[in-house]
Amino acid sequence: MSHGGDLSIPALAAAYRAGERPSRVAEAVLAAAAAHGDGAIWIGGPCADRLRAQAAALDARDPASLPLYGIPFAVKDNIDAAGLPTTAGCPAFAYQPAASATVVAALEAAGAMLVGKTNLDQFATGLVGVRSPYGVPRNVLAADRVPGGSSSGSAVAVAAGLVSFALGTDTAGSGRVPAMFNGIVGLKPTKGLVSTWGVVPACRSLDCVSVFATSVADAMAVLAVAAAFDAEDPFARAAPPGWVARGAAGHRPRLGVPAPAQRAFFGRAAPEAAYADALARWAEFADIVTIDFGPFAEAARLLYEGPWVAERTAVVERLLAERPEAIHPVVRGIVVKGTGLSAIETFRAQYSLATLRRAADAVMAGIDALLLPTAPFVPTLAALAAEPVLVNSQLGTYTNFVNLLDLSALAIPAGTDGEGLPFGVTLVGPAFAEGDLAGIAAMFSGEAASPAEAPFPFLDVAVFGAHMRGLPLNKDLVALGARFAREIATASCYRLLALPGQPARPGVVPDAAGAALAGELWRIPAGAVAALLASIPAPLSLGRVRLDDGTETVGFLCTEAAPAGAEDVTRFGGWRAYRASIAGVAAR
Repeated sequence: MSHGGDLSIPALAAAYRAGERPSRVAEAVLAAAAAHGDGAIWIGGPCADRLRAQAAALDARDPASLPLYGIPFAVKDNIDAAGLPTTAGCPAFAYQPAASATVVAALEAAGAMLVGKTNLDQFATGLVGVRSPYGVPRNVLAADRVPGGSSSGSAVAVAAGLVSFALGTDTAGSGRVPAMFNGIVGLKPTKGLVSTWGVVPACRSLDCVSVFATSVADAMAVLAVAAAFDAEDPFARAAPPGWVARGAAGHRPRLGVPAPAQRAFFGRAAPEAAYADALARWAEFADIVTIDFGPFAEAARLLYEGPWVAERTAVVERLLAERPEAIHPVVRGIVVKGTGLSAIETFRAQYSLATLRRAADAVMAGIDALLLPTAPFVPTLAALAAEPVLVNSQLGTYTNFVNLLDLSALAIPAGTDGEGLPFGVTLVGPAFAEGDLAGIAAMFSGEAASPAEAPFPFLDVAVFGAHMRGLPLNKDLVALGARFAREIATASCYRLLALPGQPARPGVVPDAAGAALAGELWRIPAGAVAALLASIPAPLSLGRVRLDDGTETVGFLCTEAAPAGAEDVTRFGGWRAYRASIAGVAAR
């Protein structure tokens, strides 16, 4: 076949341009699934008739007319696909959906071909991939090790080369842990960015649809189609202006890593050494910054110790009451705990999470992303059987907090550890930072930049007044998708003016006899820059600002040297100090 068995999106796109037909690819995919011989990957097996019908319809279409033309994919069986039952890994729960989930419909409309529904930890409860009455998918890299879950079948199907990409779900790491265990990419988007309408919930307030692929570029190509606001999903969120699924890092990123004493590998030296080796390799093109991992670890513990367990219970409440034996015993032991949780405990946990989120935000403000092990180790099937709950809990050390703290994450392979087992790292960034994470990951993986990527995915802008953190116009920057980068100071060649009007605004004026002024650098998505420019009132504008380290950046400047009614407040060295002096006078 003209694609040579390579199911990556670029390879298939090239093959279709050269005359390959989706029907031939579909038959090759079905043959490969049969030859692979792992029936536990699928629930109900590949849907051959449905796949062939889709492929035949595509044969008559122009390959250039659809972004995912003829791309085979699989779907975790807690996500609805019209014409196929949804089981969530529990035969007693199975139902026939009236329509496909929003995300499945979007992908098929874009030309992707659904191969089948994949196995999972029942009700998406687990990070191990063995809690299913449909069997245990075989880890493609280490047969005696767990495949990872809960999206076990989806990850294995991609890693085995049976599909180009697969959808999973991710509440506590289910879209990342199995990616590491099988040596592939796992993307966990921002909550609400991809619709969860038509998805059986695990924890509805935390769930995300995730993407497995063999490359960052392929995962982002899928996200570009899948990400869309869905009014049918009450948890959907619109991406901010300028959001892009694919981006280039464009700078030397600052990556936060836990202090050595906060790194947990549970006595396993090989993955600990693999992480140290990965950090050494990342240090070639990124600044590695030690951070306090405490708030993230505390938030991770809340997930299974707090009231979010009750969200899982709500999904299976009736089945638990009427047919408890139909639920996998380990899953049943988890969800039954939710029946005893009170509203008081719920509010206490929410208060704790709010405090931890504030502390985590402070850490994230000083870095571009966290760089973490995806999981602390890859357990054997035997070790898991001996301690099913403890081992599963340990696997969530670096994943459980991400959705609770409203972060985005991208898991990528990082080779093998000293025992030859797969190892991976995850970049964790703020909400809607998928493009930034993709750009940073591409640096490490050596993937070539996509021609579709913007050469300048963001613009660094120096702000000196009401747009700074905690001041009245900062919310406008945040609404544009901007992120705080760092505190800055200008070179000693500017004056600071207090311009008349409300809200109070500063005017920064170049003056060789001036002083250094304090400010902040904010990273603004390129697509949002026009909106920023339109919001700037005269006499302010954007221009080149020289910083105290000799570099230049774009920043707010005043176009008039002496606007009427402006007061020279340069002596305060910055807008915050000036405003503090006013507040002090008013208090006396």
